[in-house]
Amino acid sequence: MSLFKRGKTWWVRFTAPNGQLIRRSTQTANKRQAQEFEARLKSELWRVAKLGDSPRRTWEAAVERWLLEKDGEKATLKQDIRHFQWLHRFLFGLYLDEINRELIDQITQARLADGVSKATVNRLLEIIRAVLRCAERDWEWLDRAPHIRMLKEPKKRVRWLTLEEVQRLLNELPEHLAEMMRFTLATGLRETNVTLLQWSQVDLDRRCAWIHPDQAKARKAIPVPLNEDAMAVLRRQLGRHREFVFSYFGKPVRRANNHAWRNALKRAGIHNFRWHDLRHTWASWHVQQGTPTHVLQELGGWAGPEMVQRYAHLSAEHLALYADNLRSLSD
Repeated sequence: MSLFKRGKTWWVRFTAPNGQLIRRSTQTANKRQAQEFEARLKSELWRVAKLGDSPRRTWEAAVERWLLEKDGEKATLKQDIRHFQWLHRFLFGLYLDEINRELIDQITQARLADGVSKATVNRLLEIIRAVLRCAERDWEWLDRAPHIRMLKEPKKRVRWLTLEEVQRLLNELPEHLAEMMRFTLATGLRETNVTLLQWSQVDLDRRCAWIHPDQAKARKAIPVPLNEDAMAVLRRQLGRHREFVFSYFGKPVRRANNHAWRNALKRAGIHNFRWHDLRHTWASWHVQQGTPTHVLQELGGWAGPEMVQRYAHLSAEHLALYADNLRSLSD
């Protein structure tokens, strides 16, 4: 029997004209609608096999190909998979040309109803857009991808620490976390690049380290020049672990943003601050000391200048000359 039930949902199972076994959910508990779905699907497959029509591709086929192509290339692939799992109830079984603006708006409202931020919703919408654009432009599976509107996100101020706050926090941290914090403030590296840093990635004689492409968020190697603060931290770690730079009782430190970190923040009286904000602090200090944004982009391993522009307002020296053009008006 080509039409059968799994739970309350009707499924179809039959052999297509090209010999392929088709097994697909109709996404409905209504038998008449399921029968219409089956008839339409059989007609489409017949036209593909007999008349040479282009086959219609499903969302899950596009996701499968997208994940295969992005494997090893995209640092946030695990997060993307979580987005795909959430989208399953909305898009599973749909053809790509059935995904329209109305459906995407429904997805947006449903995600907002979960109580998440607009930024989180936009990350979900971005992954839908990325898959549909590949289907249209790279694979030619779709004539035209729908326009996906991003939600307007509130602009947040960059959270960074003063030197006095840094010292307060360092005084409250256990030694191994304090050393990792000092190294982060000296290099601007992300948490995992610090916790997983190996001695094979460090050259003390040349005063440099490096992050391999597969360890970097932008999938590009990051050269890490080591200033005196970073060098001092590394010298203190020599001999503690054969492979990893940072360790705790002879074992690698897997996470820095842990209970000890959060408790130290409370004791130091520092609120609304994450480990990743140490990277913001490093970038903010650089800008305030006059480091050009294009240099900061390379130091931080950012793929484009957009992220670096968040810190540009912290330095106004390059604007002072033009501001002085109006000085005569007050004379």
